Amino acid sequence: MKIAVIGAGAMGSLFGALFAESGEDVRLYDIWEEHVKAINEKGLCIELNGKTRSVSVNATTDKREIGKTGLAIIFVKSTQTGDAARTASELTGNNGFVLTLQNGIGNADIIGKVIDPGQIIAGTTSHGATMLGPGSIRHAGTGPTVIGMWSGIQKTGIQKVSDVFNKAGIITETVDNVRSVIWAKLLINVGINAITALTGIKNGRIFDLSATKALSRAAVEEAMEVAEALGVEVPCDIVEHVFKVAEATKGNRSSMGQDVDNKRQTEISAINGAVVKEAQKLGINVPVNQTLTTLIETLQAHYK
Repeated sequence: MKIAVIGAGAMGSLFGALFAESGEDVRLYDIWEEHVKAINEKGLCIELNGKTRSVSVNATTDKREIGKTGLAIIFVKSTQTGDAARTASELTGNNGFVLTLQNGIGNADIIGKVIDPGQIIAGTTSHGATMLGPGSIRHAGTGPTVIGMWSGIQKTGIQKVSDVFNKAGIITETVDNVRSVIWAKLLINVGINAITALTGIKNGRIFDLSATKALSRAAVEEAMEVAEALGVEVPCDIVEHVFKVAEATKGNRSSMGQDVDNKRQTEISAINGAVVKEAQKLGINVPVNQTLTTLIETLQAHYK
């Protein structure tokens, strides 16, 4: 299966390299010229547990060099989903699959505006990666990847996609109701990302003060109310699960925190902001998520 990874940031680069190592025909596509050049000249350097290896993988800034693909994986920030979807449509045509493993909610719906929903696979991954510089990343954590057909109509092709992932060492399972999986991941991000981004702390430091722990709990509980009103099934113990994830990644800086550190636009609109948007449609009050969203939006609007 020929694979195109659209968005060769830390996560896209990691997955592309793992596919290349397993023998798949893969192309990384990104507009960051320095990163693409470094990968093509020296391979992608991956740091894991203090050891570094170099993986040979093809990268390009010109989507015309990729050709038709059986699978396009979108790894761009949620703010760039529309452009990425149009690129994916050009690469896959009417036959290939388009997979989003992005943070937040709403990405698959945006992709569905330009691609047949029957071609869209959505999911989540617990792998983590950090960009160290052009051509260099750190594999920061591993965990399960879960995917499912966005339309809910199962196709035999999704098992082939899952098999490709598992062959690459990306432990993957398929599910029928992927929306619940995506919302469960959203709730984790709701309880961690904005708080760590605003305070400058790492994930595990949320527990240092009872106030920040209570803030995290309140944000998640608000989002749970919205999910339940939408008919989305979420685990009843999700708050404690969020805390366990924060503890398991206590030494990590959240992706939103890294965005703020580097004065990049965040994915707040697809995380806490998405909760606010859905809550407004339902007439549900979510003051904690509204405040967190407003603070992040204000912060990123005044970067210097």
